[in-house]
Amino acid sequence: MSEMGTWVRRAFAEGIGTFFLVLVGTGTVMADALSGGAIGPVGIALAFGLVVAGMIYAIGHISGAHINPAVTFGFWSIGRFPGRAVPVYVAAQCAGGIAASATLRVVVGDVGDLGATVPSVSVPAAFTTEWLLSFALMFVIAAVATDERVAAGVAGLAVGLTVTFDALLGGFLTGASMNPARTLGPALVGGIWHAHWLYWAAPITAMIAAARTYDALRRSEAPAFPPAPL
Repeated sequence: MSEMGTWVRRAFAEGIGTFFLVLVGTGTVMADALSGGAIGPVGIALAFGLVVAGMIYAIGHISGAHINPAVTFGFWSIGRFPGRAVPVYVAAQCAGGIAASATLRVVVGDVGDLGATVPSVSVPAAFTTEWLLSFALMFVIAAVATDERVAAGVAGLAVGLTVTFDALLGGFLTGASMNPARTLGPALVGGIWHAHWLYWAAPITAMIAAARTYDALRRSEAPAFPPAPL
């Protein structure tokens, strides 16, 4: 397969992964609204964490399972992803998120603002929250994706758990997006653009910072970590 064909295949996998991330995650938010809150914040957080874990195991070996433009920018910033492929991945991820929200609107209707992320706190507080949550997520992603000392096969579990605890903390405050494509889908389909810019600026800048931070730590570490004293 040509290099272009390879990147198209990988981008298609990213689109599928992001589609199901948004379909399941925001779909659960909508189902919670329909049920009068029967699912609750814990259930919503688990839905996001579980679908991310599942998609990592499904397409991680094909595309890296970024399923998030900010993650793609993070890997690019440390030389772990080619710049020429960034627009292709970001376009596929955004298309997947938009398609998922459009599907939900057709199937479920205009319920729960289509799971849109809007701040419940001030914009500065929301930016800070999204920035910190995104930093934590990318810090874990960088560890499991770039450090050979991390046990094989744990990426899906580690990242899924991080998405879950981030969502538990930030769900009420900001929607805990950490993902521009996850926010873009409901915003575009539902016409909900309040403070939309921060859901791009905070995750992208935070994930670049987190990727660079972990990369610096990884490079400065000795090859083998000495055993801790008992």
